[in-house]
Amino acid sequence: MITTDKKQAIITDLQKAKNDNGSSAVQVGILTARIKELTEHLKINKKDFMARRGLLQMVGNRKRHLKYIADHNSQEYLELIQKLGIRQSKGN
Repeated sequence: MITTDKKQAIITDLQKAKNDNGSSAVQVGILTARIKELTEHLKINKKDFMARRGLLQMVGNRKRHLKYIADHNSQEYLELIQKLGIRQSKGN
């Protein structure tokens, strides 16, 4: 589980305005942190299939948010994936 301090640090790093807590860029950052933590959990607990299912759902959710960002502002998309260390999807 991602800590509150880590989540707040991600929000302050990616927010566009002072009150921006839920934009797609912020949500992608939070999902990326959760995906990284869950991936480490699954390396240890190989048979945790419910966690694997949750991981796949988070990856799909992050992909939809990234597609939305890419459709609206391609420069912002490229900057975001570079900042977070995410590979560019084949469709974009």
